[in-house]
Amino acid sequence: MDGNEFDRILYFNDPVLHEPVLIVGLEGWIDAGFGANAAINSLMSTMNTEIIAMMETEFFIDQRARRPIVQIVNGVTTNLTWPEIQVHHGRDGDGADVLTLTGPEPDFHWGDFVDLVVEMCERLGVRMVIGLGAFPGPVPHTRPLRVVGTAPAASAHLLHAVTAVDGELEVPAGIMAAIEMGCAEAGIEVMTLWARVPHYVASMPYPIASAALIDAVAAVAGLTVSSTELRAKAEETRQRVDDLVENNPDHESMVHNLESQADEVEPPVELDIPSGDELAEELERFLRDQQN
Repeated sequence: MDGNEFDRILYFNDPVLHEPVLIVGLEGWIDAGFGANAAINSLMSTMNTEIIAMMETEFFIDQRARRPIVQIVNGVTTNLTWPEIQVHHGRDGDGADVLTLTGPEPDFHWGDFVDLVVEMCERLGVRMVIGLGAFPGPVPHTRPLRVVGTAPAASAHLLHAVTAVDGELEVPAGIMAAIEMGCAEAGIEVMTLWARVPHYVASMPYPIASAALIDAVAAVAGLTVSSTELRAKAEETRQRVDDLVENNPDHESMVHNLESQADEVEPPVELDIPSGDELAEELERFLRDQQN
């Protein structure tokens, strides 16, 4: 392959794709409740995927910080598994091409890594890049989880599908921020989706965040992807957290305070749900109208 950046790819299969979406879920940065990791794993499990690219991790990864895993059988060293950064290809429910970039966040040479990702996007005709993340916040688990977004100026219109981060912030950056800027310079639409996870559950798996991220991916990119499996797990988690809170007066008071703060910013929506009899009457009325 030509190009200095592609020298850092150990394997590359150049498939024929139609305007794929690249979803980035690199490990090692903020991922409260393991929301992003579980989201991209769930997404990949619903598609038949194949590896189309593998990065040269020795150039990007600190092997002492992310040590390989050694397998020892009866004292015999049999295998060594190295950390890998991979790109997979699959298709959504309607057959649209989807790419995923997974593995550890690079420790070194971020500029080279961004150049590599951007060049790969250009070669594969990627129409949009979406990063996934989750951060802890002072929000209650009893209110709908909100997904917020960040994007460079050229892709700011994508933020209408979620909620933009308010105000001006200066925070340490993950590799996705660098990818955002690199894609913007190349004219590729890009944004990062962030699930706001209650801070008191940030260290445990929180599938509600993962489900919300997948739904946001569907809304932003127009993909047919499902969060059904995660929603089932989310209900179990919600019940478990409810039980933990109810058994601790301090936790219960904290959640009530968070609810009050959340409702001042965004009051809960009260749904007027009809009764079963009312639904039956409405259905009968509809059928009569169709016959007339």
